[in-house]
Amino acid sequence: MERFAGFLEEAADGARQQERHYQLLSALQSLVKELPSSFQQRLSYTMLSDLALALLDGTVFEIVQGLLEIQHLTEKSLYNQRLRLQNEHRVLRQALRQKHEEAQQACRPHNLPVLQAAQQRELEAVEQRIREEQRAMDEKIVLELDRKVADQQSTLEKAGVTGFYVTSNPQELTLQMNLLELIRKLQQRGCQAGKAAL
Repeated sequence: MERFAGFLEEAADGARQQERHYQLLSALQSLVKELPSSFQQRLSYTMLSDLALALLDGTVFEIVQGLLEIQHLTEKSLYNQRLRLQNEHRVLRQALRQKHEEAQQACRPHNLPVLQAAQQRELEAVEQRIREEQRAMDEKIVLELDRKVADQQSTLEKAGVTGFYVTSNPQELTLQMNLLELIRKLQQRGCQAGKAAL
């Protein structure tokens, strides 16, 4: 008799999982209609069904939420680093202007053109240094964000989320962003495991 009860319980679990899969798939199909038609065509029934299967236990929702939080922290940190650099450059320009004004005030009139020419060369050198530092910072930010994207792709691929793998192909990245957006919208609708209402 216990075996029979266990069998009934497994059958009921299977039926609940199947119903849950159908609900997620239906919700995904309705959300896909909101995407541009070029992406609707790339999201086949099989892909959406596989995505719904990956979402069944709610783990992927938690992973996506964690990745989003890490991304926000990374972006905030990089933004603050760039602000600090801009502030350092502002202070440097201000100090240089102050130094030039003081030198001009102490300079004899007949030496002023020579001093101003030297100050102009110094200003140009500082501006060139600032441009190089800003370009280096921007390159660092782009590389860090690219690394973060690759980490996210790898994490989602390992979690078994269809459509995710490490790539830098712009079309594939856009498709992955659309898949992430579908997952986020499902999450906002409350479609995580254990919630029946869509």
